[in-house]
Amino acid sequence: MRMKKHGLILVGLAALLLATPPQPAPAAARHAPVAAAPASFDGKWSVLIVTDAGTCDRAYRYALRIADGNVSYSDPSFNVSGHVDPRGHVSVNVSAGAQRANGIGELSGDSGQGQWSGRSASSQCFGHWEAERRG
Repeated sequence: MRMKKHGLILVGLAALLLATPPQPAPAAARHAPVAAAPASFDGKWSVLIVTDAGTCDRAYRYALRIADGNVSYSDPSFNVSGHVDPRGHVSVNVSAGAQRANGIGELSGDSGQGQWSGRSASSQCFGHWEAERRG
């Protein structure tokens, strides 16, 4: 059974900005003072979400925004929470009703990539994403 359009959008958004978990810092770096990182990933991003397995449509493209390291989307019918750390590691969670999706990945400069997964009561999908900064 195919996910409803609302669920498909949810899955696609989750895939969007994502990141691999940060690697532990060397012992010396863990004790060094932490400087405030610039908002180097802030701005508008175009994200292509591709379904590799499951019953979701093959691909979606979304416009997201990162501000102060926080990921947002302009459609209030979705709960989008995500964060990009100063090294470009991103994680995003998206929900709407009983539908959930999440993604992990990494941004570097003006591009990024990662993986996503999503599920509804009747369907499950997995895939990858690619992002590029638009301004």
